[in-house]
Order: sequence, then C-alpha cells, then structure tokens
Amino acid sequence: MQKNIPVLTVSGVTLAEAYEKALVALYKNGISFKTQYDKPGDPLSIDSTMNITILEPFKDPMIHRAFPGGIEDLKEYVMELSGLKDHWVKNINDPDDTRWEYTYHGRLASYGSWQELVDGKSKKAGFFTVNQINAVIEKLSNQPYTRQAQMITWMPNLDFECFDPPCLQSLWYRIIEDEDGVWWLNCNIRFRSNDAWGASFMNMFGFIQFNKNIIAAGIAKKTGKKVELGRMNWHADSYHIYGKDILNAKQLLFDRMDKVQFEDRTFNFGDDFILEMYNGAEPAILEKIKNHDEGI
Repeated sequence: MQKNIPVLTVSGVTLAEAYEKALVALYKNGISFKTQYDKPGDPLSIDSTMNITILEPFKDPMIHRAFPGGIEDLKEYVMELSGLKDHWVKNINDPDDTRWEYTYHGRLASYGSWQELVDGKSKKAGFFTVNQINAVIEKLSNQPYTRQAQMITWMPNLDFECFDPPCLQSLWYRIIEDEDGVWWLNCNIRFRSNDAWGASFMNMFGFIQFNKNIIAAGIAKKTGKKVELGRMNWHADSYHIYGKDILNAKQLLFDRMDKVQFEDRTFNFGDDFILEMYNGAEPAILEKIKNHDEGI
C-alpha cells in the first residue's frame, strides 16, 4: 500500500531543460491522486512534491515548445506580475463581485491590504500594508548576504476560506559576489500547488523575468553594482498534471521525446522572431485589458 507522496528532484542548466526534466520525472514517478477540481469522469491526476533547480535562468534555450500557450501569453503574464491586473481584485464583502481573489503582485507589493466596500464604495482595507518588493530590494542592497530577504503571499485571515487561494507562497533571495565584483541573485520560490502542465512553465518564466527586471534591476539601481541572475530553486508541495491533461501531455511531449531532438523541442528566447513576438504583444495586451475594464 502506498502511503507517501513522492519527493522528486531535478536540475537543469536552462529553464526549458529543467522544465522538461521535471515533467518527465513527474510522469514516470508521480502518484495517482484525485483533486477537489475533478469533474465526473476525469482520470486521476499525477502528483508529487517537486524540487527544480535552474542553474542559469536567463540562458537559452529558455522556451519549451510543449508548454500550452504562446509567446504573447508569456508577455501578458510578465506584465501581470508587474501589477497590470491588480485592479481586477474583487471586494471581499460584495457577493456580486466575481473578480479575482488576489494577484501575486498585489500580495507582494501591498501585503496586508484588501478591497472591501465601505459605505457602498470600494476601499483599500487592512491593518497594515507592506510593500515587500521595495523592502527586499532595500535589504539586499544594504546587506546582500542577508538570510532575511523574503516575501510571502499567504494571508490566513482571507485564504483559509478562499476557494482558490494563492499557489505561490514565498520568494527568498540571497546574493553572492564573484571575483569580478558581479552580484549574483540567487532565489528560492515555493508554491503550495503548481499545475505542472497547465501553468508551471509560465510561472517559472514569469518569475525569472520578475527577478531580472524588478528585483535585480532595483538592486543595481540602488547600489551601482552589476546584478545577474544566479540559480533559481523552485519548490512545489504539489506538482501535478491534472487527469484531463495527461493525454495532451503525452501527445505533445512524452510520446515525442524519442523522435524529436531537444533543440527541436525548444526555442531561444533571444532569437529575433521570438523577441519580436514577445515585445510586439504589449499594445494588444493593453488594449485587451482596456476592453475588459470597459466591459467590451
């Protein structure tokens, strides 16, 4: 009788390599599990606890062709992590408000606050508000070797009763200085639940960009140091492929690995045509958000 959830560990130089290794390890060694989101007739999910290390997060090939999305989706998620959709969070005491429960950026940039109705009007509420992003940049700038540079998302006053509480739980940072004086930003990221097929690639890509463009860039601006991305360690308490997605994952990845070379299963993020699609997606994304806000 099986009584333990497998704990799996993989490492890869690039994001695409580490992502693929994690999916294969999960598919081969995970345990069958049901979830609270299963619909009648859905196969059991494949689940594990997973630890993934990406040694050079910004090195190509970054993009795995099997992830279920497009380059434009990656750009939209990166923009979301910079706060683009923070205003989509609902009023917690308005039963007719069906907007999002939270955004990751909102929890990181204004931890402790939430939207509620006061005298019929939307208002930010909370006992305190902490901009954890600014705090982490400040702490690492002043003391790069600190063990205290972390951010959290879980708000127990809200999340134990939330239908879909944050999957991301914490980000932890520490900096190593090399012999040339370059600062290398190392990062540990913990998810309580991570959809390995449907979301994890976008999550990892998004937080690599977040670390480079917000955290590392913020530290560099404050200190004048050159700050690069060191390894990123990704821990998921539940790293799973939903039963409904297993057949698609087999067809797009697992059954093709013996037939298609790795370089043909990936893209370089630095390739001109990928960057053109990625950077060119911003106007359409902004228009999409505008239309959503206006109810179009």
